[in-house]
Amino acid sequence: MASLHLRIGDLVWGKLGRYPPWPGKVVSPPKDLKKPTGKKCFFVKFFGTEDHAWIKVEQLKPYHPHKAEMIKINKGKRFQQAVDAVEEFLKKAKGKEQASHNGSSEEKSKSTTADGKKRKSPKTVKALLEEDKNDLASHKQTVFEKNDKKVKDDPYFHHFLLSQTEKPCSSLEPISKRLKIIEEVASTSIQAADSTAINGSITPTDKRIGFLGLGHMGSGIVSNLLKMGHIVTVWNRTAEKCDLFIQEGARLGRTPAEVVSMCEITFSCVSDPKAAKDLVLGPSGVLQGIRPGKCYVEMSTVDPETIAELSQVITSRGGRFLEAAVSGSQQLSNDGMLVILAAGDRTVYEDCSSCFQAMGKTSFFLGEAGNAAKMMLILSMVQGSFMATIAEGLTLAQVTGQSQQTFLDILCQGQMASTFLDQKCQNILQGNFKPDYYLKHIQKDLRLAISVGDSVNHPTPMAAAANEVYKRAKALDQSDNDMSAVYRAYIH
Repeated sequence: MASLHLRIGDLVWGKLGRYPPWPGKVVSPPKDLKKPTGKKCFFVKFFGTEDHAWIKVEQLKPYHPHKAEMIKINKGKRFQQAVDAVEEFLKKAKGKEQASHNGSSEEKSKSTTADGKKRKSPKTVKALLEEDKNDLASHKQTVFEKNDKKVKDDPYFHHFLLSQTEKPCSSLEPISKRLKIIEEVASTSIQAADSTAINGSITPTDKRIGFLGLGHMGSGIVSNLLKMGHIVTVWNRTAEKCDLFIQEGARLGRTPAEVVSMCEITFSCVSDPKAAKDLVLGPSGVLQGIRPGKCYVEMSTVDPETIAELSQVITSRGGRFLEAAVSGSQQLSNDGMLVILAAGDRTVYEDCSSCFQAMGKTSFFLGEAGNAAKMMLILSMVQGSFMATIAEGLTLAQVTGQSQQTFLDILCQGQMASTFLDQKCQNILQGNFKPDYYLKHIQKDLRLAISVGDSVNHPTPMAAAANEVYKRAKALDQSDNDMSAVYRAYIH
């Protein structure tokens, strides 16, 4: 591979980190984006996405010679869409080249227009392949300048998934040196670990994985587990939701108990504390399948009391318990960019390493069971309160005769600029409240966070005020809309 010679416009297969080889095109990087030091690499724009990154030469293969091989080893839907995009690109390029050839004789005799000006020469395939040379330089400012969300520490990573970017690390020390270990007063060890090692590869665990709950978050998680080579058995209350994943290679469990009995590690991701407890304690539930050594991982956003109860009943049967709440949205779940907050049995956390790498960008181990639930609720409390405040600001701008779009533009140029802010405000301005995170779920999280505050006699007046606004939005039939639909509580 060291002898591979590539030029701008060449089609390639590029392997970025833990992702499978993906079809792309070598393009010129933006002028202000420095090439990483070290091994030779090329800047690649991937088909079927808005992704682009520096790829080391040893992670690149020419497109056509390896096409059959790559299609054989990757059957994912999104992968096929990317291959289709390449074929469509080639088809258009070939059509334009033929049109150019057919018209060449005519062009020779009509190289000038009636007014004496020269005609522009038709584009050749080479020109078409190079026409993206400057696209990336004119990309939206948000792609290369907004860094509100940290994504990767890999110096070769500049843009992957949802236009989230990060400038190269100032330090390239091994990832093991970047792990943060903090000792708190209660001697709780907290570790923040980048979910993808510097070499970017994932070796899926050979343990059989079960997954219960294929809602907005669970569906994306399972898709990424399968994509990264895990053996997954799925169950959902509405069985039809399993069909797509069966087609992608998952196995079907008839009940939660059957899934647990078939798998070494079983994850669950459901809507609220009641659903989480019913799944474990109900008929044909998880508890009936638990045997000594079986691992159960609760990913639902629930209160610490529910975690304590589930941990107790699972471990009483000889099982091993871990909570692993996920911070993110449906889109981040689909893209494998969640943040995982884990607590409980540390050995289960380690056994789940490849799973967490597949579904998220970062995982945190927070000590004893219950800590992750508390942290997740605090994060949701801040996010929900912030969303309500933004909605309040937009409506106040409107009633005082100010432009809401200008209000958003000003916010996005200031210190509060973020992908979340931009997306949610755009939802409001466009009247598009398709759920990325359900309004009813953020209200549930606020309610549980307020309860956590009450349990330690800590005031949460901001969260309490926001909670009332979301309750008002629910009364206006906004429960199943996106959380940004809280805006409607202010205009009715």
